[in-house]
Amino acid sequence: MKSKNVLITGSSHGIGAAIARRFAEEGMTLVLNCKTDAASLEALARELRDTYHVTVLTYVCDVADDCAVKKMCDDIAQTIGGIDILINNAGISKICLLTDMSIADWNDMIGTNLTSVFSCTRHVLDHMIHVKNGHIINISSVWGNVGASCEVAYSTTKGGINAFTKALAKELAPSNIKVNAIACGIIDTRMNAEFSAEEKQILESEVPIGRFGRPDEVADFAWQLANAPDYLTGQVITLDGGWQ
Repeated sequence: MKSKNVLITGSSHGIGAAIARRFAEEGMTLVLNCKTDAASLEALARELRDTYHVTVLTYVCDVADDCAVKKMCDDIAQTIGGIDILINNAGISKICLLTDMSIADWNDMIGTNLTSVFSCTRHVLDHMIHVKNGHIINISSVWGNVGASCEVAYSTTKGGINAFTKALAKELAPSNIKVNAIACGIIDTRMNAEFSAEEKQILESEVPIGRFGRPDEVADFAWQLANAPDYLTGQVITLDGGWQ
């Protein structure tokens, strides 16, 4: 694949950072985003420039804010041109009973996990439609497929991403824009670091492959999707070690 412009949201750590490294390894021009951790984002950008000699832009903004996303995408377009591959990865979680969740927490979850997917996609589509090509890869979760007790809000946002993926793929297929999602199982990231050692052991025992997934495995699969046949679109593909 010749060099493409790739926007990865939530890329200061975890899955997003792993995806950035994988695509940098292939010579892609990267646009990295995070909400608050500018230091980690800039450190990753320096690492990628030094190691792979690729162009890396960084933007610290809240992708739940449509105006901030528009400003970011307008600046990207003026600096390097349109986005060819969008990876909607930004996400947060909160484990609690629904009765213990505040409306502020609910709105924060919806904004970060779901509205961001709408906004980032909407603001990069003009270029993709114009060139009649593009890839949108949404990072989802198995909980979007089956739901999880004490993660109702999170499951709701991921279920929304899955429906968004399937519907938008149909809408954009005539423009040769592929839209797919990766429904991740338990991945060894900061999001799952709150589990105790005992809880992690129990979870690992439930996964047929016997361990948590690694961020680099998600990154490898995202790269495969970006290079998949054009006929592969509208799919929510589970990557969970056989867990669900």
